[in-house]
Amino acid sequence: MAEAAKLPIIDLSSTDLISTANFIRQACVEYGFFYLVNHGVEEELLARVFEESRKFFSLPLAAKMNLLRKEHRGYTPLYAENLDPSSSSKGDSKESFYIGPLEKSCLNQWPSQELLPSWRPTMESYYCKVMSAGKKLISLIALALNLDKDYFEKIGALDEPESFLRLLHYPGELGHFEEQIFGASAHSDYGMITLLVTDGVPGLQVCREKFKDPQTWENVFHMNGAFIVNIGDMMERWTNCLFRSTLHRVMPTGQERYSLAFFLDPNTECIVQCLGSCCSESRPQRFPPIRSGDYLKERLMLTYGS
Repeated sequence: MAEAAKLPIIDLSSTDLISTANFIRQACVEYGFFYLVNHGVEEELLARVFEESRKFFSLPLAAKMNLLRKEHRGYTPLYAENLDPSSSSKGDSKESFYIGPLEKSCLNQWPSQELLPSWRPTMESYYCKVMSAGKKLISLIALALNLDKDYFEKIGALDEPESFLRLLHYPGELGHFEEQIFGASAHSDYGMITLLVTDGVPGLQVCREKFKDPQTWENVFHMNGAFIVNIGDMMERWTNCLFRSTLHRVMPTGQERYSLAFFLDPNTECIVQCLGSCCSESRPQRFPPIRSGDYLKERLMLTYGS
């Protein structure tokens, strides 16, 4: 039986920036996951986003398939994705919908206004609110890395960042399978940071030591009013593995589950290379520099194929 993860709690409204940055550094070094409270996204807006998400996933499959994923935007059906390329599973038991950067809104797909009149404005409002919270958090992460507060802005990472909102639905009843089926198989996220909120149904688990065998998994429980934040692989590369991009998965619980994941990733032209504050003679650079867009493309190819 997995134990509960004792994740740190970070208050985004704190005026003591240095103390908050120190707490973030400890959380990212030890866990790579933490709760974020007082983030500025209203409960009422969150409730509306979940309601609109439920409405979309309740549509007939044919209506959802009309918005099938293109340019990494739109609908992904059940079992279409396997987040663990080493697994022979038939795919993850979830369906999802991606919304990309609003500046490139012509690439986004939207349900028709006749079907879901409030859907697009609700999602756009939420996207902007979470982006604002994410950018504020990134400035504190810069301080946590002994950098200037606006470091990631100065290198262009937050100049039209490649950020995606993903609505997720995990069905309750799956039927019988010979193999183990995951809601989301074990993976780490690809980008800078992820801000996740769930409807309260459990299932999320983390594994702090991803290279250890056997792996030890811990349950991450819902905290009312809090985002669950995790570090992604690009931030791990930037920090030369000082901050950990933690392995996580979603286990089916027999209950229907909804969540919202916001992936804050840098501008595609941004070069991800080891930060000066994270390498030394005793801690040499582990990864070569890479263009953010190339790295994301490479990782998405492994998950979805061509």
